Amino acid sequence: MIPIEEAEKILNNITCRPETEEVPLMDSLGRVLAQDIVSGMSMPPFNKSAMDGYALSSSDSSKKFKIVEVIAAGSVPSRKINKGECAKIMTGAMVPQGADQVIKIEVTEEKDGYMIVTDEDKNVNICYLGEDVKPGDMVLKSGCVIRPPEVGIIASMGLDRLKVYKKTIVGIITTGSEIKEPGQKLESGQIYNSNAYSISAQVLQTGAQVKYAGIVGDDIESIGREIENLLSETQMVLISGGVSMGDYDYVPQILKSLGVQLHFDKVAIQPGKPTVFGTRADLLIFGMPGNPVSTFTIFEVFVKPVLYKTMGFTYTPPVVKGIMSKDFKRKRTVRTAYVPVRCNRVGEVEPVEYHGSAHLSALSEANGLLKVPRGVREVLKGSTVYVRQI
Repeated sequence: MIPIEEAEKILNNITCRPETEEVPLMDSLGRVLAQDIVSGMSMPPFNKSAMDGYALSSSDSSKKFKIVEVIAAGSVPSRKINKGECAKIMTGAMVPQGADQVIKIEVTEEKDGYMIVTDEDKNVNICYLGEDVKPGDMVLKSGCVIRPPEVGIIASMGLDRLKVYKKTIVGIITTGSEIKEPGQKLESGQIYNSNAYSISAQVLQTGAQVKYAGIVGDDIESIGREIENLLSETQMVLISGGVSMGDYDYVPQILKSLGVQLHFDKVAIQPGKPTVFGTRADLLIFGMPGNPVSTFTIFEVFVKPVLYKTMGFTYTPPVVKGIMSKDFKRKRTVRTAYVPVRCNRVGEVEPVEYHGSAHLSALSEANGLLKVPRGVREVLKGSTVYVRQI
């Protein structure tokens, strides 16, 4: 059994070679950018009005201003603004020559072709050429996840296609003769297959793709055959169950027989001690415990950072600071524990009711995992803690 820090070091040192593809901008949401976006233009591309109002010279002390033209967004001013003149201008429209201020429409009156300023407007109300982005500026760096703001930024650069990293295809197998798919009838001693569905949801949330191989009974040949099939069709395989010390826990020996190099098969983590990680060439294989909270936790702590790496993204888990609202105590301290907790809006952190690694419904009450290091027996009320969000 290795410490969690050693397992994380092994995973951090795994070399991934993500492939790229070109996609339309409309299909880029959630993908990882595989190119730098360098601006070839200024943004804004001209001095533009930030308000609906009247463009004039700020040094002009005239009592009223003749409206010489109306400038709509997308049109080009036809003339220069002289003393005693102004142009009625719409938000986003090009500011005419001779004007260095836009008086917002709310402090003006318009009558008989003239505009009168009725109240002071101290703001310039102009967005200047290149004040946001200049030609040659690095707008976005390769390796960032494309969110709606990034889609808008890329569109503003005039790009309709871009290079992204390919989605990793993740194969998922659930082992256990006692497992049934949702929708099927349970016989005595059987349970429903929650793991495949929760793992698939976690995979899909990263932007990767899922290839589900279904449930495989506790049979060495069947498990080995399905793992081999997935290794030929995917870049990562996740196996739920069959990794512990029971009579039917065959996964570690099957992986070795398939030429998989095991880098670890037990980690000092709670829940999730019998976690297996191996590689075969560039293929990545995780064997995770069958208990659902263990599987969920192992994915969050170990699998997710590696999966993101295969798609060109360096993942840092979101962490929030809070204050324990009650004591947390445990009996055994030989493993690093991840405890389901809830963080509220005022920064209080409270462990949720949790009966162990089979208590899946506890996760629906939690929005974070509290890491309790090895050797730490209690976290007292009032302590400052850092919670990994889920």
